[in-house]
Amino acid sequence: MSAPPPAIKVLVCEDQALVRAGFVTILSAQPDMEVVGEAADGRAAIRSAQELKPDVVVMDIRMPLLDGIEATRHLAGPDSPNPARILVVTTFNIDEYVYEALRAGASGFMLKDAPAPELINAVRVIAQGESLLAPAVTRTLIGRFAERVRPSTAPAQTESERLKVLTSREQEVFLLISEGLSNAEIANELVISHETVKTYVSRILTKLDLRDRVQAVVLAYRAGLAGGRDRA
Repeated sequence: MSAPPPAIKVLVCEDQALVRAGFVTILSAQPDMEVVGEAADGRAAIRSAQELKPDVVVMDIRMPLLDGIEATRHLAGPDSPNPARILVVTTFNIDEYVYEALRAGASGFMLKDAPAPELINAVRVIAQGESLLAPAVTRTLIGRFAERVRPSTAPAQTESERLKVLTSREQEVFLLISEGLSNAEIANELVISHETVKTYVSRILTKLDLRDRVQAVVLAYRAGLAGGRDRA
């Protein structure tokens, strides 16, 4: 009988004590998670992350001493030798600071008032190496600020022309990525295996010269494709 996988180590960074305690209580109650530390400001978040090496950092944006954006950039930005996987949480569903945190290297974001199962799922998704954009806020957030992102390595052609390199199936997966769905949700939507979805996502990012799913969502909005279908 094989041993169970090690628990997901989580660091909770939030300046409001009651909110922080709530996150800790929810996550500690999961059999596959262990809250290894807490931080009430950005500087403490950096110190704790470097010392404890958590699998996932739950990061608030607005904190004293150093905000969550700068803490995220320090822990997950391009100059970080060992980028942390960071889940940004925010009170607002339209927040430029969240967008900047994603650009700083965060793996995803969600709202503080999201149901507990969504927080739990988000931590698991990010721990598995995937990016997560909450579907409820993806459209408003990325749609508002997408025009600011201009990938420096992108060829000089329109977004729609770039997407022509994708097969019809890859375009289906690309659209679902733009709606904020995780790999597991895409697999369920298209009735294909999780591994097949991972292959498609990797192929799409490579073909489009994109760093991650966040840039894929931005490209979809700039191409006028995201948010084009109604979801229950």
